[in-house]
Amino acid sequence: MKAQVIMSVLVAAVVMSALGVVYTKHQSRKLFVELNSLEKKRDQMNVEWGQLQLELNTWASHGRIENKARKSLGMTGLEHDKVIFVKP
Repeated sequence: MKAQVIMSVLVAAVVMSALGVVYTKHQSRKLFVELNSLEKKRDQMNVEWGQLQLELNTWASHGRIENKARKSLGMTGLEHDKVIFVKP
């Protein structure tokens, strides 16, 4: 009788241990898939960030700003003979 109780407890412990291993493996695989997904998203965001940096540099280039000022606002460059210095 005592041997049967011990055997039942051991079988239950083995089954619980096996279920724990299966659960842990499942969680590990699930987290690995999530990690891969997040790394892929990070890589896509890094590419987008690089493209935005290039776009910002293009929009802020001196030549583009000067062209916009001349065409849209009618501004002209400085002519040295028309510059007047005022002394304080």
